[in-house]
Amino acid sequence: MDRLDELRLLVAILETGSLAAAGRRLGHSPPAVTRGLAGLEERLGVRLLDRTTRQSRPTEAGRRLGEQARRLLAEYEDAMTEAAGAAAAPRGRLRVAAPLVFGRLHAAPLVTAFLDAQPQVSAELILSDRNADLLEEEIDVAIRIGPLAEAGLVARKVGSVRRVLAASPDYLARHGRPAAPPDLAAHQVIQFAAPGTPTPEWRFRAPDGQAVAVRVTPRFSVNQAEAALEAALAGRGILRLLSYQAAEAFAAGRLERLLRDWEPPARPVSLVLPSARLLPPRVRAFMDFAAPRLGALTVLREG
Repeated sequence: MDRLDELRLLVAILETGSLAAAGRRLGHSPPAVTRGLAGLEERLGVRLLDRTTRQSRPTEAGRRLGEQARRLLAEYEDAMTEAAGAAAAPRGRLRVAAPLVFGRLHAAPLVTAFLDAQPQVSAELILSDRNADLLEEEIDVAIRIGPLAEAGLVARKVGSVRRVLAASPDYLARHGRPAAPPDLAAHQVIQFAAPGTPTPEWRFRAPDGQAVAVRVTPRFSVNQAEAALEAALAGRGILRLLSYQAAEAFAAGRLERLLRDWEPPARPVSLVLPSARLLPPRVRAFMDFAAPRLGALTVLREG
């Protein structure tokens, strides 16, 4: 393992949090990772990581060397890219993850348009409402809705959406319109949630800014957003969903937005990377392509 490979290994361990994950990222076997780290520590005469069976934490020396290694590797890659002219020709396979409904409506057209612009790139779009582990699943870019729960990810905000209440005009004509969250107890409620989810508590923000929580008892529950939306369109009850999911139905008058003065704060929509360092040209090109196009979507202007 040469000197640059040693630094790449150290940076990968620090970014992934374990020797095993770093090995998967770099394509090295576990013994090769262990030998590489041990060789670097022996040559420097200092311990770089405190290791347990589950995770690795940098020592102060490891943290300082890791920061310097990131800068050095970034400068090296920039120099090599400039010399080879590789930045002008993104190539290779791009893996993008997105939520199911957002992916169908907006991510899929975006990715295919990017492929039209970059003939040497291929792409795989993974649609799931489960947040993928970007490192473990080798995702280049993810579109995420809401605050990021994982540390170490890099996000570029492209818009925002809100959790909203919606019902069909037919349902409201038959059952009336709630004036405040407690009125939901007298209404039929549609729940979009994973199987086994406990009775939901819907949170609101009162016009005076105070938080309000209301426990609802769903008449109909389903684990797929579009099925829940179809039930609301059919007049089956009041549904809580993200604003972009019902944008077309609101515009067409097929659903009405309820309790707008009680809606909770907007949730960010972001393009997320596992790291901002050493991005392949295809990933840089996709970020530059996707960010302004997502930012121009009217459905992401709920801030």
